[in-house]
Amino acid sequence: MASKAEVIQKLVEPVINALGYRLWGIEYLGQGRHTLLRIFIDKDGGIFIEDCAEASRQISSILDVEDPIKDEYTLEVSSPGLDRILFTPEQCRLYLTAMLKIRISGNVAGRRNFTGILKDVRTEPEGAAQETTVVVQVGSEEFRIPFRQIERASLVVQD
Repeated sequence: MASKAEVIQKLVEPVINALGYRLWGIEYLGQGRHTLLRIFIDKDGGIFIEDCAEASRQISSILDVEDPIKDEYTLEVSSPGLDRILFTPEQCRLYLTAMLKIRISGNVAGRRNFTGILKDVRTEPEGAAQETTVVVQVGSEEFRIPFRQIERASLVVQD
């Protein structure tokens, strides 16, 4: 069964692409009256407030017609920003050598939070399925983190 974010992605991605933007990612947070649907869009040259407003109007229209969210919610359409969240292994590969902040479910080496340099993104066979891991260097240590355990990975803005 598809997650709510996956259902919404299938509805809004064609609209976003038709406007000349790329869907960067979706956050679906909370429930009931406090639900937040945050949709990140991007394009070459960057996203401006007018882009977000136009995309928001179009996305609202399709969501009103298709009605995938039964409760009240707040829609935010935004640029990924400088401290962008990385939603996919492919996005991580774009930022090799960048400083990342990662929070995971479970733990790796007794840790749930990592801030370090992204050294590699590897996809290797593991049993019947492929396993993607990110390799992050924190100080002098390297950690291999299964991508499926990442709850949130974002760039760290450095001066």
